[in-house]
Amino acid sequence: MSSVFERVTLRTRANVYFDGKCVSHAFTTANGEEKSAGVILGPNTELGFSTSKAEVMTCVGGSCEYRLRADEEGRAREWITRVEGESFAIEENSSFEIRVKDAYHYVCSYA
Repeated sequence: MSSVFERVTLRTRANVYFDGKCVSHAFTTANGEEKSAGVILGPNTELGFSTSKAEVMTCVGGSCEYRLRADEEGRAREWITRVEGESFAIEENSSFEIRVKDAYHYVCSYA
């Protein structure tokens, strides 16, 4: 993933979640893709999110561990590590947990 997006429409008002532990800015690329660029601040932060659209989270700095919502039988999923350059996908109308030791920078792409 590119570290620079050219010719975008950027929403200047930040999305601030969890008392400022997660901050992002939404933008639309020149070809109409909806994305956001953000950061989850450490140290040792663990947050839970719900999705309305399918998402792909790409790490552009730092690292994280994530796990998807419990399976149909209520069993917790395993924590999976992602580092810079790696991504993970979350289905629409789903949820996931994410934890970081230090700042985790990401770009989120929406379906």
